[in-house]
Amino acid sequence: MSAAAFAAQGLLSGHSFRPLAGKTPVNLQAEYGGDVVLVVNTASKCGFTPQFEGLEALHATYKDRGFAVLGFPSGDFKEQEFDDEDEIREFCTLTYGVKFPMFEKSHVVGPDASGLYKGLAAAAGEAPKWNFHKYLVGRDGRLVASYGSKTVPDDKQLVAAIERALAAPRPAR
Repeated sequence: MSAAAFAAQGLLSGHSFRPLAGKTPVNLQAEYGGDVVLVVNTASKCGFTPQFEGLEALHATYKDRGFAVLGFPSGDFKEQEFDDEDEIREFCTLTYGVKFPMFEKSHVVGPDASGLYKGLAAAAGEAPKWNFHKYLVGRDGRLVASYGSKTVPDDKQLVAAIERALAAPRPAR
């Protein structure tokens, strides 16, 4: 597929992932196409792990307006994620009250990175350098912005970008 065709379909197109410790893959375009999404590579044993709380707050605040945080656990950075998906889910739910969608453990950098993360990195001109890198994708499926790990979920610029993206009309399906 050409880069132009890929861009026209959006970054979520062609990607399916199992929910964390689940069995049936979710087609991201079918489920979240037309929404504003914040794609985040997460890790349970990282100094940035407390960001789960802020990510859940963002998700809860804006979900009724067509927004979702999508979490992708990864052990790519110093293996700071549990191996067992049930353990990841339990940790996120019980420790931080995470209700936003979390998907199967994935590679987010390097040759084994998922197609989603390869597309996000190409669009942003940067792959995650650490856990809790955030990619904001607009209703049209295009990258709005990329935020490093140190950008906290309640950062004023991030929140303003989410609100601007939510103000855009939903594309016709």
